[in-house]
Amino acid sequence: MPFATINGIRINYLVQGRGPYLLMFAPGGWRSVISRWTAAGGKEAFGQMDGLATLSRHFTCIAYDRRECGLSGGRVERVTWSDWASQGMGLLDHLEIQHAHLMGGCVGCSAVVACAVAHPERVSSMVLYSPAGGPRYRMTQHARFAQHLAFVEANGLGEVVALAASEDKSFSQDPRVGPWASVIRADERFAASYGRLDADRYRPLVAAMARTLFDRDTVPGAEPEDLLQLEIPALVVPGRDPNHATSAARYLEECLFRAEYWDIPPEEQTEENAPARVLEFLDAVTST
Repeated sequence: MPFATINGIRINYLVQGRGPYLLMFAPGGWRSVISRWTAAGGKEAFGQMDGLATLSRHFTCIAYDRRECGLSGGRVERVTWSDWASQGMGLLDHLEIQHAHLMGGCVGCSAVVACAVAHPERVSSMVLYSPAGGPRYRMTQHARFAQHLAFVEANGLGEVVALAASEDKSFSQDPRVGPWASVIRADERFAASYGRLDADRYRPLVAAMARTLFDRDTVPGAEPEDLLQLEIPALVVPGRDPNHATSAARYLEECLFRAEYWDIPPEEQTEENAPARVLEFLDAVTST
């Protein structure tokens, strides 16, 4: 797979298929990687269905590992939704693409709406599939950061490096390893510099990151007042579990002027009807 350098960070990406451009913001929390769109990649988007293979028969799909995930690099800083949005837009710039449909699954929905608010002129439509959000989601994220910071307090950043190197787990799977675990494993120079960071400066940075990323009991990423101004067609598909509350999907439906809400519970979203509904929406907005 090719790599691009976006905002100084090396990003692993994939371009597959032909037709109108579809930029895909992967689900998976702190495992937001290309493979999360495939049948083997997990349940956060399209169940266990191979969404990438299905959609690339009709669209030029652009998928990538989010920064600090998979084979992509990272940088120790207070990461924001704007950073994740600019990563997606930067990849379009790298590929010399001016306009694209955007699709997000799970946490990827927050990056999609952040992109749409920042660059509405470049977004043809949005597919928001099982958006992450809800009070339990916020509490889970805050608890994850708190566990990491407690481990740093007790053991130091050198032990974070050692633990991350000893296991193949993400921040989502083992909060002790922190948000930069995959970069620690993939980049020896990064790991060495991370281990030498001043823990007293690191802890407030990470605490601020948790507070500002997950600051509400619905879908983060963009302010509701900004969402209400968008006139971009959107398809909202609900989830229904502690991290993908149905209320989060309904919130996006209420805020987005041109939203279509697919009112069907996750257990009835199947390999036959889910990709077909997404393609129906994308074909309609493309032809328009």
